[in-house]
Amino acid sequence: MYRTIQQSLMARIQAILLAKYDVTLAHLAVEQPPSIALGELALPVAFELAKRLRKAPRAIAAELASELTTVLPELEGVASVEVAGAGYLNIRLDRASTIRRIAADQHADIGGPGFRLVEHTSINPNKAAHIGHLRNAILGDTFQRLLRPDAFKTGYAVGVQNYIDNTGVQVADIVVGLVHLEGKDLSSTRELLTELMETNQRIDYYCWDLYARVSQWYTADPAQIAARKQIRLDTLHSLETGNNDTAEIADLISTAVLRRHLETMQRLSIEYDFLPRESEILSLHFWDAARELMLEKGVLYLETTGKNKGCYVMRRAGSAEEIATEDTNLPDEDAKVIVRSNGTVTYVGKDIAYHLWKFGLLPGKDFGYAGFHEYPDHTCWISTVDGQDPHPTFGKADAIYNVIDSRQNDPQNNVIAALRGMGYTEAADHYTHFSYEMVALTPRCAIDLGYVISDEDRAKSYIEVSGRKGFGVKADDLLDQLIAAAKAEVDTRHPEIDPAERVAIATQIAVGALRYFMLRFTRNTVIAFDFKDALSFEGETGPYVQYAIVRAANIFRKANTTGAESLASVATLDLSNILDGEEGSSLWETWLLASKLTLLIEQCIATAEPAYLAKYAFQLAQQFNNFYHRHHVLNETDPTRKALLLATAAVAQREMTRALNFLGIEAPPVM
Repeated sequence: MYRTIQQSLMARIQAILLAKYDVTLAHLAVEQPPSIALGELALPVAFELAKRLRKAPRAIAAELASELTTVLPELEGVASVEVAGAGYLNIRLDRASTIRRIAADQHADIGGPGFRLVEHTSINPNKAAHIGHLRNAILGDTFQRLLRPDAFKTGYAVGVQNYIDNTGVQVADIVVGLVHLEGKDLSSTRELLTELMETNQRIDYYCWDLYARVSQWYTADPAQIAARKQIRLDTLHSLETGNNDTAEIADLISTAVLRRHLETMQRLSIEYDFLPRESEILSLHFWDAARELMLEKGVLYLETTGKNKGCYVMRRAGSAEEIATEDTNLPDEDAKVIVRSNGTVTYVGKDIAYHLWKFGLLPGKDFGYAGFHEYPDHTCWISTVDGQDPHPTFGKADAIYNVIDSRQNDPQNNVIAALRGMGYTEAADHYTHFSYEMVALTPRCAIDLGYVISDEDRAKSYIEVSGRKGFGVKADDLLDQLIAAAKAEVDTRHPEIDPAERVAIATQIAVGALRYFMLRFTRNTVIAFDFKDALSFEGETGPYVQYAIVRAANIFRKANTTGAESLASVATLDLSNILDGEEGSSLWETWLLASKLTLLIEQCIATAEPAYLAKYAFQLAQQFNNFYHRHHVLNETDPTRKALLLATAAVAQREMTRALNFLGIEAPPVM
């Protein structure tokens, strides 16, 4: 509702600016006054106009206030407009009418036309998912929830993709380990997979240990380093070439590991629509089509001199004037190599081809598609050479969001530069690198996980994990331990509940703790994960918000009513005086904060930063808990006041529950 009133107010001000000053502003800033006593919205528009109109901001504000005051009856929910300070426009809302609209669930819509493509997770299918992968997947899954249509908003058409690099060096390392350390061939690899399945052992865990071993094997014998490096390169070449036993071993292992990854992520309610694989990008010759297009557009050229002689390189981004002043007789030593002199395509080259396909800009190229995994309400498809029909459309996106860690800033920027260089400026403008920093462990958490750490590491604020060194946290192990810790608490508090239900509740708490911990920090912050911090019922945690929701539910249970009934009663309440004074303002602040969910969702989408919604959920839980301790709802004797108190608890519970749902977190029935 806050956003609805804000939108109507902004539209009216824009109309006034155009009619009175012949001015249109691309953006109107809106702030909240430092105190609720000063109003609910503050507009610094007069300061933006002062220089243009050559007037004092306060004089402009007075003119605008006069214009707005004359149309107040048309601005539903606005009670008054005042000039404050050096030129702010302070807007006061009609508390009673606004509360009725909030209770009736009137809110601004979010969404629009066009197809948004969100790519996240993208784990190399060579070992079990680890804690770092979880930050990627949770960020991406939360963002697609903010975009996707649902009962709360119109949303956008969204496709969720999980890129599978099944021909890369990490998969090659597993194949080297199987063949050269384990003595496996294609037949015995099939037998291994069968044996692991029959003995209830996990292929992703088996590969976790093998990956650490083969990483050490490469450098274990100084005399063999060069030879073992060549084995790795030969294996990688066989994977990229395809149609050989080595490539088939890689396909068997990577597909089996991929299935485990999907199961791991499904435990966190993370699902996908399409799994594009690098093997098909290679075999379907996406790069060949991209190369011809880049050559045609003048972005790619063959370097004939200098250190990159014999390579196809990409021109640097720059203005026409900058390029014209360069000495074109000299080689561009800073140009990005796209095809090496030996003919192999770099990672960036393949990524350019892939993203041209994403935007529907790769002439005559598409994947084949096959159903791979069934979720309760949709199929997850995977790329193939031939495929099956009918199938959904996964390319031709209007906007792309790539959830990839900050270490990939340079490759991502190169893809954007290639799009821009080819003249696809709109695509480049709608390409978002959704970057994030790494996840580490606190020393306390590392010890809790059973690691022996040095005194030096104990003194650090966090310890980096490393899959190659075998120091890390498997995602499933982490979730299992969180569930076990949550269950111990639930068992103590609610021994009367059925054991299966206690496990379900513990799982909701554990998933909530994990997802919230990964989301509460802004993306550019290094996370030091800690069990005890994540699971705490106090402070900025998922369980804290969940507990606030459960606390509200207990109020309704004891009052023999429901949240929905409490909100419906607001329509007939006489709120004429009850919202005045300090007590009334404290109630109004809870309603006002609860009305800002759409504002926060829009902010998260615009900035690609889900942390803002996590912070909002926590702040609303704090606001509700303050309300809970200040107002004794069940002991209230005045019927109107009690009805309003129940409705206040209900609106807070409704919006906290919604906020958590967008974060991928469920509210348990008890805590």
